[in-house]
Amino acid sequence: MGEFTKLRLAALNIDGVLLNDTFSPVIHHFVVSRGGEYTADTERAIFSQPQHIAGQRMAEAIGGGLTGEQALAAYFEDRDRYVASHPVVVNEGAVELLRLLRRLGLRTVCYGGLSKDHFDRFLGEHADLFDGPGYVCTNDIRPGIHEITTDVFGLKHDEALFVDDVARVAEAARALNTPFVGLPSSFAHGFQRRLMREAGVRHLVDRLDRIDEDLLRRIDARTAAGTTWEE
Repeated sequence: MGEFTKLRLAALNIDGVLLNDTFSPVIHHFVVSRGGEYTADTERAIFSQPQHIAGQRMAEAIGGGLTGEQALAAYFEDRDRYVASHPVVVNEGAVELLRLLRRLGLRTVCYGGLSKDHFDRFLGEHADLFDGPGYVCTNDIRPGIHEITTDVFGLKHDEALFVDDVARVAEAARALNTPFVGLPSSFAHGFQRRLMREAGVRHLVDRLDRIDEDLLRRIDARTAAGTTWEE
């Protein structure tokens, strides 16, 4: 198969990539059920933010009346009710993708805004498919691209491929010239696909099996040529 020229690590977001999206529907419901307007700007303001900032932005989205802390608590109550009838599950193709990445010689890590307990609960049985700490909580370092790549794995920004469902992460990846694949949510009221296109994301997929060896090698070749984000 041959080693990659540049890529050394694949970092995969947990909720919305390896696990199903149980955040977009809840944030949408939180806003509209409380009289707020749900727009692309709403998503841009809330998604992939540290929890305390997300809480403040959700409070603003419904016109005040709640503090950021109260909004965050109410959001998690909404989410608990949502997942009671829409369980968290491992996305189709997630384990197969992890096995492919490792077979091709890449190290892998998972990251997200919730504590490691979330990873242990839903992906713990597949912990052997991850390297380093296995999971990095990015709540305090959102979006975490620089920290995961350099601080955790000691790599350069263009040696790690990030797979995420949020355009804000894509924008950070572009600023660092870090390879990126977008897997925007299929949620009917979401704006992430549009926002990713606006951010200049070249590689957009609608399911994990689209991230195959051919795509990975094309991304590696572009990265080696210094054209990761060029049109």
